[in-house]
Amino acid sequence: MRVTTDFWVSAYVRRRNDGGRFTAVVRRGSAEAGAVFVKISRLDGTADLFAPLPQAFFGEGETATTGGRIFEQVMVAAPEADVDSRLASERRFDPDCWIVESESRDGGHDLDVRSADDLG
Repeated sequence: MRVTTDFWVSAYVRRRNDGGRFTAVVRRGSAEAGAVFVKISRLDGTADLFAPLPQAFFGEGETATTGGRIFEQVMVAAPEADVDSRLASERRFDPDCWIVESESRDGGHDLDVRSADDLG
């Protein structure tokens, strides 16, 4: 069973903050089912960006280990301005999306990450 986006984001932010990695909701989206984008600031001017893996790539009966949400890494150690530009584009495309930002020098993210290649 998939939890609501609001619940999932709250749990993710708490887990990250409890682990000593500052995390905050930058933009609230639809409480029930908004897409979640996670930006990991590496604190050196670069950031990683994680986006929801399209459900078309989930295998039959595929479940995530993190509340039914599977992500793909779409940007790696990219300039933060580029990541922010991509997020602005996502907001224009989907006004119900959520944006969560966390800090991690080593890029740690605590997300269930896969790629379309892994599932295809």
